[in-house]
Amino acid sequence: MIINLREFYPFYTCDAFIDVPDEIGAVLLESKREENNYLRRMYRHKAHYSLDRGDGIENSVLFVAMTPDELYERKVTIEQLYAAIDTLPDKQAKRIYAHFFLDMTKTAIAKAEGVNESAIRKSLDRVLRDIEIFLKKML
Repeated sequence: MIINLREFYPFYTCDAFIDVPDEIGAVLLESKREENNYLRRMYRHKAHYSLDRGDGIENSVLFVAMTPDELYERKVTIEQLYAAIDTLPDKQAKRIYAHFFLDMTKTAIAKAEGVNESAIRKSLDRVLRDIEIFLKKML
């Protein structure tokens, strides 16, 4: 059986005919038919855009290169945030760290400190207001 490699391999830019055994030719033709059927079903069901196609769409969506200005702005913002947290009393700083950096729930923080959850909630609200005021003064 004679096949054209350009039909099976996308990197072939011109026709390349080779003679293959009938069994291999049958397997290649069957896989080509299955691929065409898959593409037809995908088109029919309007599933044109799949993120796992392997063409880099998903990676380009997830990885956004930042400009030097954006990197500098992020660095300054993080430094200002840490400066604001440094001005807090030790107990409040630990609560902020536990809730926002360690992803602990308010209930878990309350249980660890042996206090009521409402006390933690009020404390975190107060701390966030204090940080907001601190950051507004810096600007």
